[in-house]
Amino acid sequence: MYFDTHAHYYDDAFDPDRDALLASLPARGLALAVCPGCDLASSAASVALAERYDFLYAAVGFHPENLEGAALAALDQVRALAAHPRVRAIGEIGLDYYWVKTPEARAFSRDFFDAQLSLAEELDLPAIVHDRDAHKDCLDIVRSHPNARGVFHCCALSLEDAKVAVDRGWMLSFTGNITFSNARRAPEVVRWVPLDRLMLETDAPYMAPEPHRGERCDSSFLPLTAARVAQLKGLETGEVLRATLENGKRFFNIL
Repeated sequence: MYFDTHAHYYDDAFDPDRDALLASLPARGLALAVCPGCDLASSAASVALAERYDFLYAAVGFHPENLEGAALAALDQVRALAAHPRVRAIGEIGLDYYWVKTPEARAFSRDFFDAQLSLAEELDLPAIVHDRDAHKDCLDIVRSHPNARGVFHCCALSLEDAKVAVDRGWMLSFTGNITFSNARRAPEVVRWVPLDRLMLETDAPYMAPEPHRGERCDSSFLPLTAARVAQLKGLETGEVLRATLENGKRFFNIL
C-alpha cells in the first residue's frame, strides 16, 4: 500500500475515465492520495472529489502559474475552502520563474506565496510548495515564516538547499522524473535525505516514470518511482513504500 501525496485528478486529462480510474486505484495498492488545487475552481474541484472518495484528500491554493487576474483578496475564499474537513494542506503554492518571466509578475507571485504561507501558518496546515527555477527566493520566503511547515514537491533543490529545507523541518517529495536518465540533482538528494523526511508523488497526470515517460500518469505508477528511490538508497521497495506512507499520514495529519 502506498501514498500518492500529489495528484491532480480534476485535470481534464482524466475526463474520459476519472471515476472508473479512481474507483480502481485502491485495489491496485493506493492507500491514500492528496489532490492539490491550483486556483479557486480546481481547489473546489479537489474538495468535491475528496468528498466522494474516502482515500482522497484535498489541498487548496493558487499555483504561481495561475495568478493572472487573481487578487490577494481571493485568499478569503481559499480560507473558506480550507475549513472543509477533507482539506489537509495549502497548495499548490510557490514560485515558478520558468513560466513567470517579468519582474512585475515575479514580484506579485512572491507576494502571493508569502501571503499563502501566512495563511498556512494561521490555519496550522502544511504547505505544498512548487519551486521551479526560483530556489533562492523560495527559501528566503520560507525562512521568513518560521512557523510554517511544508514540502517541496517534485523536489529540484540542490543538495545544499535541500539540507536547508530539511534543517527547517520541511519534507522533500519526488516524482517519476527521478527515474529519467537525465535526472541531475534529485538522485544525489534522494541518497542523502533521511527516510523520515521523504515523500513520494506522481504529480498526475504529469511526470510519468520510466518506462511510461510521456504517457498520462496516475497513482498506479508510483511504485516505479519507489523502486528507483529504493535503488538509490540501498533499500527494498516495500520499505520505501511503507515509510513514505507513514510519512505522508503524519505530514497531512491523517490518522
